[in-house]
Order: sequence, then structure tokens, then C-alpha cells
Amino acid sequence: MPFKTPHRQETPLIRSSLLGLAAACITAASLAAFPVSAQEATAGPWRHGSALLDEPKYPAGFKHYDYVNPDAPKGGLVRLGAQGTFDSFNIVVAGVKGTPEQGIGLVFETLTTGSLDEPSASYGLLAETFAYPADYSSVSFRLRPEAKWHDGRPVTVDDVVFSFDTLKANSPMYAFYYANVTKAEETGDREVKFTFNQTGNRELPQIMGQLMVLPKHWWEGTAPDGRKRDITQTTLEPPLGSGPYRIKTFDAGRSASYERVKDYWGQTLNVNVGQNNFDEIRFEYYRDATVLLEAFKGDRLDFRSENSARNWATGYNFPARQEGKVVLEEFDQRSVGRMQAFVLNLRREKFQDQRVRRALNLAFPFEEINRTIFSGQYERPSSYFYGLDLASTGLPEGLEKEIIESVRDKVPPVVFTTPYTNPVGDSPEAVRNNLREADKLLREAGWTLKDGRRVNSKGEVFTLELLGDSPNEERVFLPYKSSLDRLGIVTSVRIIDDVQMTNRTRAFDYDVISGVWPQTLSPGNEQRAFWGSESAKREGSRNLAGIADPGVDALIDRVIYAKSRDELVAASKALDRVLLSHDYVVPQWTTLKQRTARWDRFSHPQAMPRYGAAAFPTIWWYDAAKAAKTGAPR
Repeated sequence: MPFKTPHRQETPLIRSSLLGLAAACITAASLAAFPVSAQEATAGPWRHGSALLDEPKYPAGFKHYDYVNPDAPKGGLVRLGAQGTFDSFNIVVAGVKGTPEQGIGLVFETLTTGSLDEPSASYGLLAETFAYPADYSSVSFRLRPEAKWHDGRPVTVDDVVFSFDTLKANSPMYAFYYANVTKAEETGDREVKFTFNQTGNRELPQIMGQLMVLPKHWWEGTAPDGRKRDITQTTLEPPLGSGPYRIKTFDAGRSASYERVKDYWGQTLNVNVGQNNFDEIRFEYYRDATVLLEAFKGDRLDFRSENSARNWATGYNFPARQEGKVVLEEFDQRSVGRMQAFVLNLRREKFQDQRVRRALNLAFPFEEINRTIFSGQYERPSSYFYGLDLASTGLPEGLEKEIIESVRDKVPPVVFTTPYTNPVGDSPEAVRNNLREADKLLREAGWTLKDGRRVNSKGEVFTLELLGDSPNEERVFLPYKSSLDRLGIVTSVRIIDDVQMTNRTRAFDYDVISGVWPQTLSPGNEQRAFWGSESAKREGSRNLAGIADPGVDALIDRVIYAKSRDELVAASKALDRVLLSHDYVVPQWTTLKQRTARWDRFSHPQAMPRYGAAAFPTIWWYDAAKAAKTGAPR
């Protein structure tokens, strides 16, 4: 799948997507694996795989990934829970219209795919090989002749060009992400070329490998009811795909089942061996997180990733767990850094003063919430790359300092003198000191107290709405509201439904919402979508805070155009340091573990992939022997 929904602890998933990254080096083995063609002089050699600023782990002709069980049995059903609803299977307009079904990516495929034991690698999927020149000014893909749609027709270059043009024309997210791609064109038998308007961007070749390919002939055809299909609109007609699964049945807004395609063209590909093991994957939708947990306990769901500390501590004390039928297991998350925070909408004037933003951080009672609500299970993130070696620490040194010096006139002087720290409120005295400092900063910013309310020189009252879409958020919002009320900030808490939240987030219609930005080990072009000035005003963008800062833009470019791993790490630390210095967000909480609960009917390889966390259900399989002991309701 070309993009994932990021995981956020304690609060519902935010509506933003993390696109895959990478691109670059090639081993001697892979160079020798494919014949040299005339195009190589300008387009580079054909290759089986690449990795950002390194060589891919797997050579040409590898049998399968090291972390899979190539003999994993096929069969069984797995039932997964989803919160909210859905009203569309059309992923093209997912960021603009409707709510897509969560599993729809199982139906479609991309030109390339990654591995779970490398930080940033890409290998051919629909494309058997790909090529790009030394200046990264374009990338070409050669499609596999055996690649087929589920109706038996071949996947063609026309499909690839159609997909690129359609996504760029109808999805603001893709239009922004593919902004540097000027055209897609057929250049030979089964060959398609993407041309870029810049050179030196190592990620662009692999970004194009992440392109989700759609069937042109199907979308330009007519539906069973005789109506011409319209890719610019939402639809609940099950789409044609080329992937390992297709839609079996669905109940609009409530459930969707995907069945394994028995004659799937790519089932023996090395990148697929040992995966796609379930005969059926079902998604069941629930409006409320509490009901979702009860559905799991009632054996209506098989697996869940638990994002509530309270549930993890006390929510699984039920007979099936005590009898060993339910297994709780934590997996290390080594591939994703995370900033989870309250997002302050800079598009609103009251948040534009950095002193105000810092005051709001000083008022957040993290230690109290972590102790009383989260059972002390969380840490407070102090970096936008928290958990990775890309996180800034101390004062800038070496190459990082050189990079920041190059933009000294565009960044706050404090980055050279004072390391970023979150305020600590681990005692009543510390809490009082934090609130005194917050009061001081608010007064300096022109917000004084009058009759117990914070007002500016115009007499306008400082109001703040904490907006969420789950009742679980209220228990966290209320302690924060209490602290803000003590500062004279008139604070309200509002919980709305999933659809309203989607629409308000797309339109940037909020004061403060919860947000999360997952970061990979190889950051790059997605940083423009997260923090770049061009994305600040683009409706539906992932720049939720509305950041538009020349220093940040300059450092994003240093990340994107890094020429070595050392430079990438240094540039990422510099970007992190500058983002932190502006106090754009109020960091919340996080953990570097994925907490999972499952009914004991499944097995996984003994050696799990380093960067895959639970990797469920990707490399797992239905274990009939375990199911017989646990009791299978199907």
C-alpha cells in the first residue's frame, strides 16, 4: 500500500497519510542481472531495487524476504476492527470527498514495494525493473508482462499514465506530492517514464514507485446499472484491482470483507512469498472506542492495536485472557519516530505570537495526566523525530551546526544557545511555577487579566476550543481545560463525530486539535507537506498548524537534497531543532511500543522484521491447531 494511516496513542487516528520514501543506490549484483540497453546512457541502468543513500539488502533474484515463512499455510479468516464509518471505495478523492474503507489498499498495487527489515528500500512489484540517471531527473519503469487485473486483462503503461494524471488532477495531496513531476509517458514496450522539473532529488524515483496503479478501462467503462463511472466522485461499487485481495461482500458504513484472489498473478513473486496468507480479511466498523473493545472481548474481532493506556492496564481482565485464549504482546517500533501533540492553528491570529504558544505548553499538565489517567505508561515527546537518531539533542555541533549557520538569518537565535525542553510539572510547586511563567509570557504578548479573563488591547477575550472526535479525548481535554481556565483563557471542549471532524480538519476550521506526524528513518519530500509554506494554505494538507517559515523551508530542502546518511541525519536534526524553537505545537505523549491484543488463532515467523513492529496481518497466518484450542467462531 502506498500510504498508511498513522497510529496515535490514546486518541483516534488523525486523517493524514504517510507516503513511502527512498530511492538511490544499486549493487553490482543487480547491475549484472539485467541487460544493458541504449537508454542507459541517459536514463541509467535497469535495476531490481534501490535504497536511500545505501545499497539494497536483497540482491537480484532473491527468493523471499528473510523475515517471512515461505511455507506459511493459506487459509482462515481474520476480523479487524475500525472506528467510524466509510462511504466510498474510491481512493482518488479520499482526501476531498467521502471516507474510504480502510482495507481498500488490499485491492490495488504499486509499481514497487518495500521490505520490513530495511529502513528505506524498494523492489519491483508491478514493475520488474526501474532506472534513473545519475542526476535523478527522471525515472523509468518496465512493467511485468504477467501483471494482470482481476478481469484477466494486462496492466499496461496506459494504466500507469492514467493513474498518475488522474491522481494529480483530483487529489490535492497527490498534486502537491507530485508537484515536481512534469509528465508521464510511454517510452517503449511496457516502459513508462516520469520526467522531473528538478535534479538531485534522490527520493523522486522511488516516490513514483509508490504510485497506486488503477485500471483505466474499468474507470472509463460503465457500471452494472448502465451509468458511466466517474472517478471524481465517491462510489460504493467494488473496484477492479490487481492486488492479492478483492472485495467479497460489504455493508455500507458497517463492514467490508476482502477475499484472497486464488489466481492472483503475483502470488509467487519474491516480494510476496510468505505474505497475503489469509483467505479472508474482514473490517468491522464501530462508532465508539468502548464498544470496539467490547466487540474484541466478545470474540467478534481477532486482533487490535491498543492505543489506550487505561485499557492496556485494566481493560483485558476477562475470562478469555485469564484462560490464555487472548494474548497481549508488545512489539518495538524501530522504524517510526513520532510527534504527537495539540496542534495550534497559526492561521488564527491569537496563536501567531510564539510567547502565547509557549504559554499553552507551560499550562499542559502532562505529569498529572500520565499519572492519573495513563498509569504512567507514556513519555512526553521532545522531538519531531522522537525515538529515532534524527532527533536533536543538546546544542548543535559539527555538520548540524554548519547547516543551521547557513540559515542563521532565518531561524530563532535561541537554537544556538538553548536546547529545547518541555516544561516539567512533577510537583505542585513546579505546576505553580509553570503557570506563573505562562502568565508572564501572555502579558508580554499583550494578553492581560480583566475580571478573571484574559483579554487583549482591543478588549477581546482569549477563547480556545479543544476539538476532538472521541469521548475518550474528553478525559484528557478536561484537565488541560482546567489549567487553561486558571490562566483566564476561556476554554471549551467539543467532541464531534468522525465525518464532521474530517470536514473541519480539511478546511482548517479549528483552534486546537490533536495531531500526529510519523517520521521514517529516511525523511524527505513529505516534510514539505508537513511543514512547508506551500502546503499551509492548501485545503486538506497535512500542514495542520499552518507553518509558513523561510527557515523551515530552507532546512526541508537540506533534508531532501542530502547526499549522504550523515548529512541527512544532521539536516533532520537541524529541522527538528528549528521546528521545536517556534513552539508550533504542545507535545502530548507517546510510547515506542506497539501494544497488541489477539485471540490466539494466529502465528508469525520466529524472527520478526526489525522495522515491522507487529506486521499484522502481513506476515502472519491462521493457525488451525491454535484455533482448535481457542475456539473458532467460524
